[in-house]
Amino acid sequence: MESSDVELDFQRSVQAVLRELNTPAPALQSNRGMWRWSLHKKVERNPGRSSVLVRILLRELEKAEREDVRRVIIPLLLTLMYVLTKQATGITEELYRRAYTFCTRLLTLPAPYSTVALDCAIRLKTEAAVPGTLYQRTVIAEQNLMSELYPYQERVFLFVDPELVSPSVCSALLLEIEAAQEQQTPEACMRHVVSHALQAALGDACHTGALNRKLQASSRRVLEYYFHAVVAAIEQVASEDSPSRLGHLERLEEIYCSLLGPAATRRRFVGDLLQDGPASIPLPSPYITFHLWTDQEQLWKELVLFLRPHSQLRLSTDLEALDLQGFRTDWDLARVSTDSGIERDLPLGSDELPEPSSSEMERAALQRRGGIKKRVGPPAFSMPGSWDGPPGLHRRTGRPSGDGELLPGVSRVHTARVLVLGDDRMLGRLAQAYYRLRKRETKKFCLTPRLSLQLYYIPVLTPQDPEVSGKPELGELASFLGQADPWYESTVNTLCPAILKLAEMPPCFDMSQTVDPFILDVITYYVRMGTQPIYFQLYKVKIFTNLSHDPTEDIFLTELKVKIQDSKSPKEGSSPRRKGAAEGTGAELSVCYQKALLSHRPREVTVSLRATGLVLKALPAGDTEGFSHCTSPNAASATGCMCLRVSVTEVVKSSNLAGRSFTTVANTFRTSSIQVQSQDQRLLTLWLDKDSRRTFRNVVRFEVSPCPEPCSRAQKSKMSGLNSHGQEAEKNMAKLNPLLMPINTFSGIIQ
Repeated sequence: MESSDVELDFQRSVQAVLRELNTPAPALQSNRGMWRWSLHKKVERNPGRSSVLVRILLRELEKAEREDVRRVIIPLLLTLMYVLTKQATGITEELYRRAYTFCTRLLTLPAPYSTVALDCAIRLKTEAAVPGTLYQRTVIAEQNLMSELYPYQERVFLFVDPELVSPSVCSALLLEIEAAQEQQTPEACMRHVVSHALQAALGDACHTGALNRKLQASSRRVLEYYFHAVVAAIEQVASEDSPSRLGHLERLEEIYCSLLGPAATRRRFVGDLLQDGPASIPLPSPYITFHLWTDQEQLWKELVLFLRPHSQLRLSTDLEALDLQGFRTDWDLARVSTDSGIERDLPLGSDELPEPSSSEMERAALQRRGGIKKRVGPPAFSMPGSWDGPPGLHRRTGRPSGDGELLPGVSRVHTARVLVLGDDRMLGRLAQAYYRLRKRETKKFCLTPRLSLQLYYIPVLTPQDPEVSGKPELGELASFLGQADPWYESTVNTLCPAILKLAEMPPCFDMSQTVDPFILDVITYYVRMGTQPIYFQLYKVKIFTNLSHDPTEDIFLTELKVKIQDSKSPKEGSSPRRKGAAEGTGAELSVCYQKALLSHRPREVTVSLRATGLVLKALPAGDTEGFSHCTSPNAASATGCMCLRVSVTEVVKSSNLAGRSFTTVANTFRTSSIQVQSQDQRLLTLWLDKDSRRTFRNVVRFEVSPCPEPCSRAQKSKMSGLNSHGQEAEKNMAKLNPLLMPINTFSGIIQ
C-alpha cells in the first residue's frame, strides 16, 4: 500500500472516531467504540506506519485547538499517547516536539484539559529523551517483573458478583482473559522489553529477525541478564536532569553487540531483508485476576495478599515494619534472622554471559532479604483525605496524588486497579467495601502507605422487559459517567452489549483460536488511560426499628427508596396513634431536613405530611445539573455540592360535594441531610442502592447525612476532650471531610 493510501486510510478511521464523539446516542444501547479499537490494531499490525498516524492525530489536535472544539481534544490526545506507548519506533524528534509543544499550550485551559495535558507532557518529555521508556515501564509494572531501578508494580482485580451477572458472562470473560494471558509468560515479556528497547533506540540498524531468534534461543538466566541491563540503561538515562540521547544510544549499542556478536555490526541478515519496516512487538495486556465477589471482606483480603509476597517486600526494610492486620498471630513478637541477609544465585549454567566483574552482573547475582523484622506502633498522624486524590468537593475531578511518600522511606510502589462489572447494585457493594476498607485503615495503617487504589467501573446490564413495570433503572451511574465524559461513553459504555453478545457465543477452549479480543483490549485501554477520577459522595443512613434501641448503620451511593408497609402492627416502645389522623393510603411522616442552598447557609425545615413513599437520589437528574459546580477546588463549602434529591409522593386530601377524596402529588426538594419518622405506627421499608439483599423492614425512623471520613480513636478522643459536654466534639465531627469514592474515567467531568 502506497504512503498516500495509508494516510488516507488512517484519516478515514480518525474521522470515524470523531463522528462517534459528535453524534450522541442512547447510553448502553449502541455498538460503538470499534473505530478506536480498529485504529490501534492497524498500527499494531504494521508499526512502521505509526508515524503517519501520529502526524494525522497532531494535525487534528491543532485543528481542534484553532476552532476551539474542546470536546475532541482529550480523546485525540489519549489516542496519540496510546500509540506512542505501544509503538515508539520510527517516531521522529520533530513529532515528539510538536506533541510536547501542543500539550504545553493546553496548560492555559481549565481542568480537566490542563490536568490531562500536564500528565501527557511529562510522559512525552521522558519518551522524547529516551524512546521506549513508556513501553518498558508499562510492561514491568503490569507484569510484576522485579527491578530495583523501577520497583513499581500493578495488578488489575476484576470483581464480578455472581448473583448479578450471569454465569455465561463470567465464563466468557474468564476464557478471554486466560486465552490472552496464556502467552504472556515472564520470559516472553522480558523478550518484548529487550527487543522493543533496542528497536526503538537503533531503528533501522537493528536486525530484528536475528535479534528475536537470539532472544528465543536464550535461557531464562541469559534473558534476565539482558533484561536488567536494558532496564538499567534506560532508567539511568531517564533519571538524569539533561538526558543525553547519544549516550543512551551508545549504551544500547553495546548491549546489542554483546547479544548478537560482532556480526551484528558488519552485515545484515538475509531474513531481515524481506522485512517491510520494524517488526511488531505486542504490548501485553495487564495481569488480571478474576474474582467472584462472595465475601464482604474479599476486597481487603485480596489487596493484602497482593502486598504480602516476600518477593515484593525487598524494596525497603521499612515496608516490613508495617503490620498486615489479620494475617499474623504473634503481633508482639519480633522475628529475628541470624543469617547475613544475603543469598547468592545458583550456578550460571552453560550459557555464556558477560564477565562477572561487571556491575550489572553483580547486581543480578546478589539479593538482599529482610533480616530483622520488628513490630512498631501505628503512625501518629491522621488518615489522609483520600488515597488517590486530595480531599475536595462532590464529584470533583482531579489527578491522583501519585506516589508521594507518607512515611519516611516508604513509597506507594504498588497500584491496585479494582475493576467492577455489573450495575448500580454492584457499585453499592463496592461503596460498602470501600468504606470498610477506609475504616479499617484508621485502626492500623496497613495498605494506605504502600498502595495506590484505583477504582474502575464497566456497566453490565441484563436487558429488561419494557412491558414489565416497577423495575428500577440499574444503569443510572453509567449514564451519568457517559454524560460527564464523552470518551467514557464512546469507549466503555459500548462494552455492555458486546459482553452480552460474547456470552451468547459458544465457548472456545482452544486458546490459540482467540485473536485480537475486543473486550479485553478495551478493558486494557480503560485501566491504562483512565487516570482522571470523578468523586462520589457516600451517604450514611441510621435505621431505627425501635426508638429505644441503638440504630443500625449502613451507607449507600446512588439511591435510597422508602415504601410504606401494609402492616399496622404496633411496635414496642412506639408512640400510640394520634386521634383524628386521616384515613387513607400512605402514612403520616415527620420530615426534618437541611435545605441545600447556593449560599451554603444552614436552613432547617420541618414538615408533617402524608406520603406513600420517598426516593432519595444522590445523582443529578439532568445533563448539566451538578456539572456547573462541584468542579472548582476553591469553593467555600462542600455542602452546596453534596446534595440529595428527595422525591416525595404526597397524599393530598380534598373535600367536595361527593365527599372526601385523596390524590397523590409528586414533590421534589434538595437537602444535605434528612430525618424521617413515621407518626401513626405505619412501618417503613428501605431499599439501599436498588439491591433487594440490602432491604430493611419494620423501620420507624431513619436519618441520612453525608458519610464523613473515618477517623481514628486518637482523633475522636482529641475531639471529645475539647469539651466535657460534647458540644464542641459534635461541631468538630461535623467538620470532618466527607468520604468521597473515586471512579476513574478518561477526562473526569467535561465542562
